[in-house]
Amino acid sequence: MTKSTPEIDRLAAERLAADEQRITGSRRTNVTLGSAWRSFWRAPSPWLISAFLVAAVAGRVLAGPGSWWELLIPAGLVALFPVIEWVIHVCILHWRPRRLGPVEIDSLLARKHRAHHADPRDIPLVFIPWPALAWLLPAYVVVAWLATPSTTSMLTLLVSVYGIKLGYEWTHYLVHSDYRPRSRWFRSVWRNHRLHHYKNEHYWFTVTTAGTADRLFGTYPDPASVRTSPTVRDLHAREGATPS
Repeated sequence: MTKSTPEIDRLAAERLAADEQRITGSRRTNVTLGSAWRSFWRAPSPWLISAFLVAAVAGRVLAGPGSWWELLIPAGLVALFPVIEWVIHVCILHWRPRRLGPVEIDSLLARKHRAHHADPRDIPLVFIPWPALAWLLPAYVVVAWLATPSTTSMLTLLVSVYGIKLGYEWTHYLVHSDYRPRSRWFRSVWRNHRLHHYKNEHYWFTVTTAGTADRLFGTYPDPASVRTSPTVRDLHAREGATPS
């Protein structure tokens, strides 16, 4: 793989800006972080996740002291999350519809994600669909209960899962909002995810980190070496077909 240089990064950024301009036109404006934060809470998913997070935190406080090893739960989840995020993005969100006899296997999450790629500027499509959260958030309680040996560790796991999920929603929303990245970390995350949406849908699958699991799984190429995909807005379409 060609080593990245300032010149290559500049050319890649110019191509990415041109691709985004072609799709989004002149709709982009600049907003403050505070304005983006207030807009974030207009969607239902942050409220649903926060409700479960607050309940888990309250339960964990009331449960009292736990074992020292419970500290490994949030640390382990944070360390593993880039890989978990990559696998979910590739295997679930980019799921190609399949037929099993007369039944088509195509989840709500996959359908909504295809719509999200078709119009990355449609903010409601940025968030996890609330019908999916309505069963997924309670399901975590069952999984945590089965996977942990004590009440305190179960609640520690739930606090960690809900906290990470809320962080994911905020990061993903911020990348798609009109907020301009300022920190070096967020510029990297912003650039990677926009390359995924406006350059080539087969690379840059992590959302909350830049180049972590993508490097591990070989989906972090030099942007200058990757052509702009004709199906980046129409996942699974045949090349040459008109995007829907």
